[in-house]
Amino acid sequence: MGRVTERRRTIRIREGTVSTRPDTLVAEEPLEIRLNGKPLAITMRTPGDDFALAAGFLVSEGVLGAAEELQSIVYCAGAQADGSNTYNVVDVKLAPGVAVPDITLERNVYTTSSCGLCGKASLDAVRTTARFPIADTPPVRVEPSLLAGLPDRLRAAQQVFDRTGGLHAAALFSPEGELLDIREDVGRHNAVDKLVGRALRDGRLPLSRTILLVSGRASFELAQKAVMAGIPVLAAVSAPSSLAVDLAAETGLTLVGFLRGANMNVYAGDERIALGTGV
Repeated sequence: MGRVTERRRTIRIREGTVSTRPDTLVAEEPLEIRLNGKPLAITMRTPGDDFALAAGFLVSEGVLGAAEELQSIVYCAGAQADGSNTYNVVDVKLAPGVAVPDITLERNVYTTSSCGLCGKASLDAVRTTARFPIADTPPVRVEPSLLAGLPDRLRAAQQVFDRTGGLHAAALFSPEGELLDIREDVGRHNAVDKLVGRALRDGRLPLSRTILLVSGRASFELAQKAVMAGIPVLAAVSAPSSLAVDLAAETGLTLVGFLRGANMNVYAGDERIALGTGV
C-alpha cells in the first residue's frame, strides 16, 4: 500500500525568507485488531506490515507463541458504509484447537499496552504469561564496541525517516552485529510488534540469539515485548523507565540505555556485556 507517507502544503520560514512548498509527512491511521471476529484492540500506526503488527501484538499479549497457532490474518471487507475497504481493520483467526482467551482479555490488552497496570502487578502479569523464558544457551556475549556501532546502522537503514523525519525504528541484530530485520512506524511499540510478528509467521520464535535496538526510550512496554519474544538484549538510544529496569532485572533481560556512540548505561543483565575487568 502506498500510504506510508502523505504530502501536505507547508509554509517554510528560513532566516526570514518565506516560501510555500509541499512537505512529506509520515502517515498515521488507526488499526483495529479483531480476534476470531471480536474487536480486541485499536492502535495508531503507520500503514504497512499490518498483519505482522497484529501477530506481534498478540505475541506480546501472550495469545500467540508459534506460527502453527495462527490460522489466518485478513483485512475486513466492507469496513465503510459504502462497502469500500479502509484496510484499517484486521481479523486474526486462531488455528483450530487453540484456546481463545477469555473476552476479558480485551480490557487487559488496553491496560497493559498503555502501561495501565503498575508496579508489581505489571511485572507479575508478564512473568506469568511469558511463553519463552530468556534462556540463551550459551549466553549471548556482546562487546560494547559492537553495541556502539548499531545506532548508526539502524539510522542508515531508515528509508522512510529520511523522507519524513517522523518515524521510530526497531531492528534485530545478531550477536555478531548482522542486521536481521528493521521496521519503522510512528509508534515505537508498533515497530517492535512488526519485527516480532514477522518472526512468528516465519517460525523464528523465540528470538533467543538476537539484540533488539529501538530508537528513543525503553519503556516498560518495550521491555515486555522483548521478554515475550524471548529476546535476551534490549538496547535503546535514550533512557529506560524504572519499571522497564525492574522487569529486565526480574526476567534476566539485558537492558542498555543512552546508547550514543561509545557511551552507554547498562541497567540490567550486565553478564552479557563484555565489560572487562575494571567493573
